[in-house]
Amino acid sequence: MPIVIDFSDPAFQADPYPALAAAREAAPGFLARKTRGVGQDVWFLTRWAEVSAAQRDRRLGRVLGPRITREELGFTWDFDWTPYFAIEEWSLLMLEPPDHTRIRRLVSKEFTPRRVEGMRPLARQAAGQLAEQCRERGTFDLLADFAQPYSVAVIAALLGAPVGDAPLLLDWSHRIVKMYELDTTAEQARAAVAAADEFGAWCRDLMAQRRSAPRDDLITGLCQARTDDGMLADAEIIATIVLLLNAGHEATVNTLGNGVTALLEHPDQWARLTAGEVPARAAIEELMRFDPPLQLFERWVLEDGVTYGGRTLARGDKVAMLFGAANRDPRHFARADAFDVGRDDRTHVTFGAGTHHCIGAPLARLELDEALAALVAAMPQVSLVEPPVRHPTFVIHGFQSVPLTMA
Repeated sequence: MPIVIDFSDPAFQADPYPALAAAREAAPGFLARKTRGVGQDVWFLTRWAEVSAAQRDRRLGRVLGPRITREELGFTWDFDWTPYFAIEEWSLLMLEPPDHTRIRRLVSKEFTPRRVEGMRPLARQAAGQLAEQCRERGTFDLLADFAQPYSVAVIAALLGAPVGDAPLLLDWSHRIVKMYELDTTAEQARAAVAAADEFGAWCRDLMAQRRSAPRDDLITGLCQARTDDGMLADAEIIATIVLLLNAGHEATVNTLGNGVTALLEHPDQWARLTAGEVPARAAIEELMRFDPPLQLFERWVLEDGVTYGGRTLARGDKVAMLFGAANRDPRHFARADAFDVGRDDRTHVTFGAGTHHCIGAPLARLELDEALAALVAAMPQVSLVEPPVRHPTFVIHGFQSVPLTMA
């Protein structure tokens, strides 16, 4: 019997794990048609071993050549989406070597472990202040009142962006990431194109300011970075800024929303944190494994004869890795469906691996560590007001709001 998943089904989007588990236990891979402007067959991988291997396999790539083409994005809408293509064309997420290697080397020269760790005092202060404000309010939305302002404050400080621009950054991010879904509508695409245009102009203005008056921030560093490969072009800097903000913000906010909800739905696990039995830095790994903020990642097959999940693929075929299914694979994780904050297993696939391992993973872990620690310290008795409602999406997986109360 063929495996069929309706990725647009609201019930599936609200809780994809039963369907993902059924697919994973039936087969390591299945064929389905993906819709985004045009129908396209995709081979979906369900198990940890296959997903983990595919992440590292150089015979698979995010694009068919060194750089993405408009055709590979698969959009057929009858309007000009050049501004969106401009921010994706040089994104590390959408590049293969040698361009990916050159740009990542230049970005890594400035986005260093030392710079990231230097953000910890600011992250701790911001998380503590926001958690205290939420505690005093009594009833609040974890996302709007804590996770979103916290995440934007940290990434804005890292980049050197005006904190007052946070509402703009949030709006652009929310509109642009809709393009990563399986069933993006023309209306959402138009909104994403407009956001990309506005975001790009904002980046160019800020880059001009930093070149005339350099500061100790990441945007200045990216403008000045130089290796034997040369310097970053403006388009490459803009793509990097957009990627760091969008990927970093969405991942942090949704991990906190998904993770804190899971904790409060498992009061015994929340108690392990409030009692000091498990530190936040260990618990966040389980938050990312159990209900990851990114559910799917795609790659193209770059050569003939590649076999995954029992199917031999040809160059130009597309493979989609189902992170939520792989992260709960009992072949790799003991008691895979159990939520165990003391598990502290970093072999989850949430950050990717190989060429496209998330460059922001150290910053994400730092942000999540400080945020969860602040929440645990400020509000050990917090509870859900009501079950939160999911966004009507699958790839970017999170809640619309997470209402909490101290009562």
